[in-house]
Amino acid sequence: MTGDRGVAIVTGGARGIGAAICDALAADGWDIAVWDLDLDQSNLRAAQLEGEHSIHALGVPVDISSGDQIIAGLEQTQSALGPVEALVNNAGIDVIKPFVDSTEEEWDRIIAVNLKGTIACCRAVIDGMIERESGRIVSIASDAGRVGSSGEAVYSATKGGVISFTKTLARELARNSITVNCVCPGPTETALLAQVAEFSEKLYAGLARAIPLGRTALPNDIAPAVAFLLSEGAGYITGQTLSVSGGLTMS
Repeated sequence: MTGDRGVAIVTGGARGIGAAICDALAADGWDIAVWDLDLDQSNLRAAQLEGEHSIHALGVPVDISSGDQIIAGLEQTQSALGPVEALVNNAGIDVIKPFVDSTEEEWDRIIAVNLKGTIACCRAVIDGMIERESGRIVSIASDAGRVGSSGEAVYSATKGGVISFTKTLARELARNSITVNCVCPGPTETALLAQVAEFSEKLYAGLARAIPLGRTALPNDIAPAVAFLLSEGAGYITGQTLSVSGGLTMS
């Protein structure tokens, strides 16, 4: 019982978009390390992946705002599953409120997880990828990082940073046959979007009306884009930002 594509880490993989990504990658034959704050839920997700897709999967407790936990998680992953061939930076947080009502403590936590955590996870895995002259990295950014989003000023800033970081890292690692790309979901039915609805029902309803395809996304709408960017068919794609937003943003 093993995947034939190699080992992929999915951060924040226990729920929401992360869980859907784990399912899509396992279906494609990846062995999966489900990194998440919630070890019980990540273990449950790993067991489901093994049962449904006949691959190896592992739940790993990691807070990506901690460099020490990232290193420990990588060691645990590679000891159990083998070298990491793919990284999906999905974990992220937000606090929905007007910027003038936000606090420095909230800014620091959002930056530590969304931006610094993504950077640190990339730094942890790329030495091995460079040594093997192969690897795939996909980061889940957000269309908020491209066009802004009311009530999400610092979140939008971190996601814009992830997009810029992705482009730069793609340039630097291309010589090592490592691709680095971004997927930018539009409004997606997750715990984060529930925060938006709690913040403003009018804003939430307006988002759905503004989407040309007429509805907000489900996690399973986002996962196939990630699976494609990790597939053999995407081997000549790097440094790109792919919006999966039902047409809400077009560029």
